[in-house]
Amino acid sequence: MASEKLVAQKILGNVGSKDNILSAEHCATRLRLVLKDETKFNKKEIENIDGVKGSFKAAGQYQIILGTGFVDKVYHEFMQLTGLEEASASDKINHADDNLNVFQKASRLLGDVFLPIIPILVATGLFMGVRSLITSLGVELDPTVLTLSQVLIDTAFAFLPALVTYSVMKKFGGSPALGIVIGLMLVAPQLPNANKVAAGTAEAIILSLGGLNIPIVGYQGSVLPALVLGIIAAKIEKSLKKIVPDVLDLIVTPFVTLLCSMVIGLIVIGPIMHEVEQVLLMAVQALMSIPFGIGGFIVGALQQVVVITGLHHTFKTLEIELLANTGSNPFNTLTCGAIVAQCGAGIAAALKLKNKKQKSLYLSEVVPASLGITEPLVFGGNLPRLTPFVCACVGGGVAGAISSVMGLAATGMSITAIPGMLLYLNGQLPQYLFVCAVGFVLAFVLTTIFYKPQENN
Repeated sequence: MASEKLVAQKILGNVGSKDNILSAEHCATRLRLVLKDETKFNKKEIENIDGVKGSFKAAGQYQIILGTGFVDKVYHEFMQLTGLEEASASDKINHADDNLNVFQKASRLLGDVFLPIIPILVATGLFMGVRSLITSLGVELDPTVLTLSQVLIDTAFAFLPALVTYSVMKKFGGSPALGIVIGLMLVAPQLPNANKVAAGTAEAIILSLGGLNIPIVGYQGSVLPALVLGIIAAKIEKSLKKIVPDVLDLIVTPFVTLLCSMVIGLIVIGPIMHEVEQVLLMAVQALMSIPFGIGGFIVGALQQVVVITGLHHTFKTLEIELLANTGSNPFNTLTCGAIVAQCGAGIAAALKLKNKKQKSLYLSEVVPASLGITEPLVFGGNLPRLTPFVCACVGGGVAGAISSVMGLAATGMSITAIPGMLLYLNGQLPQYLFVCAVGFVLAFVLTTIFYKPQENN
């Protein structure tokens, strides 16, 4: 293979020189360029360069596939040759988004935010699924082993908002270190755990302000509040840097950014999300009562949409209520159908990719999903590509409708997909497997038909 310096020189020579480059960045496998004059991109010559595995245009960028590790070296040489600034995150966004529609911009945002943290979610998601399977089989872990497993497995998901705000701040030109702190504020140990509040084992902190009682909780595992707050914090910090004198910047800018972010996150965004949770809970209860499988279809189709927001923890309250009042949990089956459908769509989409590394990463995200942890697959694969996610939602909806008509209901909660089979050993296992198979196959077929990847994207 040619040296990284030679590859960088040849790439530069086939994109119209450094004056034609608006921005340059890279992901795990690809060098990403935004060009002034796109006609100067010589695709044929670039793909003939030794070390280049392919190229394509997506999301307003020309993406040159170099492979893991090698792309870092080429990028370093490329930046030295061009003299471009690496810290031009906001400029990258503006240039690359010029010709994109709303859905493309949203897809690009999610992809850029979650790409750096997907390996973490995949690894911990897999560990979490395996632990869930082991414990669901009745295996009691030694207390020390259990504690160590919690440290290994639960840390990433418990502090997911910190990972998200870090990535968002970095993308929007803010200080990544501030992003970490802002995310950690959302899950500070002084705040009641969102999962425990949803389960009814903890109570929210009530802040009385102007005659209003504002509930304050932590946002463990939540994505949407962290995503929104990260964008707001980046905007605040960049605005402050424009008006705060340089001599005071080190003190004033981080202080005001953190203060405003805490107030907005815990007193504005947080309570809004809390109210949304309550409305969502009542809506799901009402939908599940709609006959002829209609309610099951709607809930099954939208369940993973709710996962994107992090509000799915609210459903624990519903499941506890169902088990306490009726001794069964029909919502679990709707969840399982939706999860398995995401697996089917993910496998179908991965098989259509040409790039082996991208395909391998995609398929690895399916493994934790098959054990009930869909975040790596949704955020890392299906949602950024959109079509697989939509197809999975349709598959989950049909599976939910069938489940509702058949009257399937779990005997417990908190485990789904493959481990979830243990909740249907009361004579319902064949029906459960049938529902899951319908969701999987339908999502797989729909994705195979409708998903058209942008070459190696």
